[in-house]
Amino acid sequence: MNNKVVVIYSGGMDSFTVLNRALKDGKEVFALSFDYGQRHVKELQCASDVCKSLNVPHKVIDITTINQLLAGSSLTDDIDIPEGHYEAETMKSTVVPNRNMILLSLAVGYAVSVGAAQVYYGAHSGDHAIYPDCRPEFVEKMNDVCQIANYEAVEIFSPYLTVTKSDILTDGIKMALDYSKTWTCYNGREKACGKCGACQERLEAFSDNNVVDPLAYED
Repeated sequence: MNNKVVVIYSGGMDSFTVLNRALKDGKEVFALSFDYGQRHVKELQCASDVCKSLNVPHKVIDITTINQLLAGSSLTDDIDIPEGHYEAETMKSTVVPNRNMILLSLAVGYAVSVGAAQVYYGAHSGDHAIYPDCRPEFVEKMNDVCQIANYEAVEIFSPYLTVTKSDILTDGIKMALDYSKTWTCYNGREKACGKCGACQERLEAFSDNNVVDPLAYED
């Protein structure tokens, strides 16, 4: 059985958990990160540090030139990051057009090149309200396409697709993971802002699990 997998690894807490879940499941992991001009590029340094500590092969691919085509997101353009809950209407400004279809396509190409049978992807149910490319129907259709896009079928595997961020953290705690090695905040400052949707959802997950978030937050 082919044990190789590509993990799309942003450096955030969800993909950090996915990466470690794949390792715990005995997979031979090839981690893949993307620099698409995101403000929170700090997450990529977290990803690199983690992969070095785990001795996991890791590629960081610069695709910033695609922002000539993908305008209008507060993650990449000169637009203020909205504050408030993740499911608020204002959070739609953080959508990068077609981002995950692009990233998954590149990851599948990489999987074919290294002989991996799966691409692990960290979408979860908390993303469904705002991000169309994290919804089950999108993942299912992408998986269907990736079965026939190459001579080699590649499965899109999202282990946490139907559960919450709190559930992801619960699994990470069971694996004794250190979440100080992750970055979630959409603002790429020295400390996490605690006010953007990403921070609020992360803090809710830690609160639900009755543990303290190890990240430093702005006052």
